[in-house]
Amino acid sequence: MEPSDHRIRRSWWVFAGAYLLLAGVVLWRAVSADSDVLDWVLLGLILVGGVAAVTHASAGAGLEDRRRGEVESFARILSALSRSVSPDAIVDAIVEELGHATVADHIVVVRRRPDSRVLEARLVSSRAGIPDSTTLLPIADLEDPVALDGAAASPAAVAMGRAERMARRVRALYGLTNALAVPLTADDEVVGAIVVSRRVGGVWPEATRRILAAAAQEASAALSRAYSHLAAEAQAATDALTGLPNRRYFDEFVALLAHRRRAGDAVGILMVDIDKFKVLNDTHGHATGDEVLRAVAGAIVSAVREDDVPARFGGEEFVVLLRNPDPGVAVEVGERIRGAVRGLDLGRFGVRGVSVSVGVAVADGPEQPIEDLIETADRALYRAKRAGRDRVVAA
Repeated sequence: MEPSDHRIRRSWWVFAGAYLLLAGVVLWRAVSADSDVLDWVLLGLILVGGVAAVTHASAGAGLEDRRRGEVESFARILSALSRSVSPDAIVDAIVEELGHATVADHIVVVRRRPDSRVLEARLVSSRAGIPDSTTLLPIADLEDPVALDGAAASPAAVAMGRAERMARRVRALYGLTNALAVPLTADDEVVGAIVVSRRVGGVWPEATRRILAAAAQEASAALSRAYSHLAAEAQAATDALTGLPNRRYFDEFVALLAHRRRAGDAVGILMVDIDKFKVLNDTHGHATGDEVLRAVAGAIVSAVREDDVPARFGGEEFVVLLRNPDPGVAVEVGERIRGAVRGLDLGRFGVRGVSVSVGVAVADGPEQPIEDLIETADRALYRAKRAGRDRVVAA
């Protein structure tokens, strides 16, 4: 089948030829000896119609160019978002493509970070000399109720109300004028907003409104996928009972660390085991045993340093990877863990108290495999058990 634009172009040539032929005939009659006023009126109407047709064709071509540009902009947004697998990459794609596709001077993407209760605003300006900027906003802008009248209190109206509240915040923060905002959602929950602004006043072009609405819809879907992926990864790497990283996460972390260790890096391992846990389970039941495991995990987290990585190794055994300790620091952290567990109040579970044994090993240098260090710490743990439990033994 012949392409539509070729058919349209051919039909315009046929129309123009027929129109010129008609105009020539009328002109010939108008200048002939037996012409009358009607011939001149008809010629004038033909000329007016020709001008109108040319104007219509020009306007149609301009409209078609704008629509083609709008479609191409939306296609670029879809392509960029389809390649983005993380929330940060999605934000980058939004601001880059909207900068090309709209008449905005500034683009601000506000979103709640999935890993914390933080509302982050990123400003990108198309004006020369204005650097990109990232600022934290109050989470209340996103979570507090929006004041709406009863007739407008639909989910869509609430979402738009939150987007407009965030827009007011970034207008005041960055000194923006004539802003337009749309909400970003993930799993039917508002997680942020896209705000565009420009210096000139007046109504925003409909094309910009359509592109912004479409970009927000596709970005929301992309963020939903990214957040779901992050949640699934976090769930796969977390021990469901204690909330600590699980054995899988710990092994992957150790493998990654092994490739990044530098000559000056020191690594230590603590192997922590709850004393007589099988007796506790048999005496009080598995439900109480689970509560004790949760309490011990919390005690370990409270005792380790900020850069240390605790994990549940399996059963009643835990492991802690220590970053840059000397042997004395490693033993000190082990003693803090032992003391924190000893200080647990488990009376509400009918348990008088529990203790742990801790085995400590610190690498001699960066070339020593962490897997060997774990085995060394495990042997120290068993020496602590044989020595009477509730103690820290260094390899």
